[in-house]
Amino acid sequence: MSLLSRLAIGHKYEAKAQRYLATQGLVFLEKNFRAKCGEIDLIMRDQREIVFVEVKYRKQHHYGSGAEAVTRSKQSKLKKTALLWLSKNNLSPDHTYFRFDVVALSCEPSQIEWIKNAIVEG
Repeated sequence: MSLLSRLAIGHKYEAKAQRYLATQGLVFLEKNFRAKCGEIDLIMRDQREIVFVEVKYRKQHHYGSGAEAVTRSKQSKLKKTALLWLSKNNLSPDHTYFRFDVVALSCEPSQIEWIKNAIVEG
């Protein structure tokens, strides 16, 4: 599968996750925030809390769920990138409520799993 095909699939499922979270009351802030240390798929607001969302899609579960693909290394990159986003937006991590969620989507069977506080900061 080509890189463009993978990117298109990724954007499709990120949009699906964004729509799902909006139906749950979250407000969209930004998508695909990139920095040298990593990328955050979606940044949403849940009332007073900033939510950094990692979206994972799996066509099948042969190699595990999408949530299982968020490794320690990926978690570390997400945390560093989130701190940069907070700084860029003049928000102090010490005075801002934020969390890391994972939205895992799969095709077979078709489902959306939203895991709140999937990554513990620190």
